[in-house]
Amino acid sequence: MDIIDKAKKLQAKALEKNEEKKTEFRGHQSCIRDLVINDPSVVNEKKLMPDRHPQMDLFICDLFNVSPKDDLHSMEHPIFSLATKPDTRIRYYEHNGNSIKIVPSVLGLATIWDKDIWIYAISQLIAARDQGREVSRRIRITVHDLLISTNRQTGGDHYKRLQAAFERLAGTRITTDIETNGVRIKHLFGLLDEIRIVEKSPNDERMIAVEIVLPEWLFNSVLGNECLNISRDYFRLRGGLERRLYELARKHCGHQFSWKISLELLHKKTGSSASIKEFRRKIKCVAEGNGLPDYCLSFIKNTDQVLFQNRGK
Repeated sequence: MDIIDKAKKLQAKALEKNEEKKTEFRGHQSCIRDLVINDPSVVNEKKLMPDRHPQMDLFICDLFNVSPKDDLHSMEHPIFSLATKPDTRIRYYEHNGNSIKIVPSVLGLATIWDKDIWIYAISQLIAARDQGREVSRRIRITVHDLLISTNRQTGGDHYKRLQAAFERLAGTRITTDIETNGVRIKHLFGLLDEIRIVEKSPNDERMIAVEIVLPEWLFNSVLGNECLNISRDYFRLRGGLERRLYELARKHCGHQFSWKISLELLHKKTGSSASIKEFRRKIKCVAEGNGLPDYCLSFIKNTDQVLFQNRGK
């Protein structure tokens, strides 16, 4: 009986030590998780969509050889809808002497996700120009390359969604006097002047290649170098508000340590259709999620302001 009792005691001690180690390990995991979520220098990867194409073929297009580019004026002004449902409101926006009117088609305003086509086209133009090639407003796009570059899936439905994006871009009309490349002219234009499907799959109706004509206003921005590099992780952001906040942070914070803005003005700049109360709640959620590439944001309750900080600083 003594041997059996000793064996039982040893077994009980071993189980107790094992449980202590498990508890200690869970504590370490919790600390690491809290550190990642609360440390402003670390992006919370859980808040980003997965990188769907980590092994990209380098020959696919020029975009893989350069950082994606966004134009300064659409980063500054709320041209694109943040909603996933059709937005048919006419928008007016005035700031610092610039005015802009955005009129949707019956399909709704072009969305912040539709803007991926603009970003891809701008990046292609700048890459071609930097290589010494002649550039024009007419660009030929291989649709599969566009889907991969913008971290989208390549199934049949996604080709259909992309076609709808082309149509919304062409249908959204802009009236503005924003100066581009040193010229201020009253412009009325669509976000795309022309779309032409030049090649389809022999097996189905999927687009293979498309020719688009960029509006002169946007083309002038490219010629005037009025564009900024953006993170590739921009295409991994799930929400429209998060994408818009990243654009504003990149435009205004840039390589500085920080940028502060009132919640009311930020609400105006994002183009959000939410009430101020709901917008404040959403900003708090984004701050807690800590998922913006390159920047983190904090909500300052006592002054009702939002502080953006550069993770690299």
